[in-house]
Amino acid sequence: MSRSPPARFLTGSIMGHVATMTFTAALGLMAMFMVDLLDLYFLSLLKDTAVTAAIGFAGAIAFANLSMSIGTGIAAAALVARHLGAGDAARARDYAGSTFTFSLLLSALLSLLIALFSPVMLRGLGASGEALVLAQRFIWTVTPGFILSAGAIACSFILRGLGDARRAMFITLTSAVVTVVMDPLFILHFGFGMQGAAIANVIAYAVQFLVGLHGVVRVYQFLPRPGLAALRRDLAPILAIAIPAVLTQLATPFANAFVTAAVAPFGDAAVAASAIIGRVIPVAFGIIFALSGAVGPIIGQNFGARQMARVRRTLDDGLIFSGLYTLATSLLLFLFRHHIAALFGAAGRTAELVVFFATFIAVSWAFAGAQFVANAAFNNLGHPQLSTLTNWGKATLGTIPFAWVGARAYGPEGILMGTALGSVIFGIASVVMAYRIVAGLENRPA
Repeated sequence: MSRSPPARFLTGSIMGHVATMTFTAALGLMAMFMVDLLDLYFLSLLKDTAVTAAIGFAGAIAFANLSMSIGTGIAAAALVARHLGAGDAARARDYAGSTFTFSLLLSALLSLLIALFSPVMLRGLGASGEALVLAQRFIWTVTPGFILSAGAIACSFILRGLGDARRAMFITLTSAVVTVVMDPLFILHFGFGMQGAAIANVIAYAVQFLVGLHGVVRVYQFLPRPGLAALRRDLAPILAIAIPAVLTQLATPFANAFVTAAVAPFGDAAVAASAIIGRVIPVAFGIIFALSGAVGPIIGQNFGARQMARVRRTLDDGLIFSGLYTLATSLLLFLFRHHIAALFGAAGRTAELVVFFATFIAVSWAFAGAQFVANAAFNNLGHPQLSTLTNWGKATLGTIPFAWVGARAYGPEGILMGTALGSVIFGIASVVMAYRIVAGLENRPA
């Protein structure tokens, strides 16, 4: 028998819940970034350009599994939190089991397709020669681990839905810890090179999967035995959230790819600046990236309990948190803007663009954070399609025309200014829609 965990977000300080959930989610998210960074670092010690290129190509394909896993995880957190808040712990437990099963099956199918069609996909990305061979071997080795990774991420989001941010964080932190131990062992000590990184990743996935199962099964007894009958029963509400969430996850890399293409005609110095900025953003604003997954369960539990005043307060505090964090971080980036450029060895035009971002553009991430908070409201208040609409709207209408006009008017600086303006517009529009949804629900009978 499962115990009925308390819906812990129904009481206490909303801002306290927002801060705790966001910081722990950000640490988990940063651990995911750290795994990729560790792979790249230890492989770079081999001093082989083909290896470095191969891990880049393979990572681009692996991103598909991560996007899918996060999308189904968002569905798990939303459904668990909503029913737990409504006092129906049994139904919340059912959804935990169904989304876990769905994640495993979907990842298994995706992994099979990646393994079969990865040669075509890699060539489409531009891989050739030794880099193609190495990336292919890496993918064939690591794809079985994708299934374990999907299960671990599902467990992490189930724990978020239950309000246990600490155990959810441990799952992803475990992966980084195992990678930092296994990477040098398999890549350098055993001399397996890139295959060593693949083996280390699979081991890390297996360990984090076991840590996730321990939290959900042993601690909370909140994962019923997987079954296709239960999955068929719950599939419609899972897909209603998971499909828009997965599509939402894919919008950002699309926008990034377009911006990279827009910057390329301005030369290697501009491309180098774009690469540096692209690596500074996840570190500086990792907490902003975590807002949607962190705030979602708080909204979900209170919506399930029909505590709409607390739902509105969560929206308020999420926006306040995002704004204050962005202002503080932007100030630090401004103060150390020249040091940041020097840290990456930037000089000349490259340094100018990095300094320009830290001076004028970084503060616009407050509006990106506002959109993440609004997405959490959309996903947990029954409108997940709006997350897809606003994210892809920002990735297309909020990026392409603004970057195009900015490039022709002011060069690379214009691209940065244009994409920032698009972020401001869609951030404001998303928040307005979120508050209108809350207002409508406040006036609707339970």
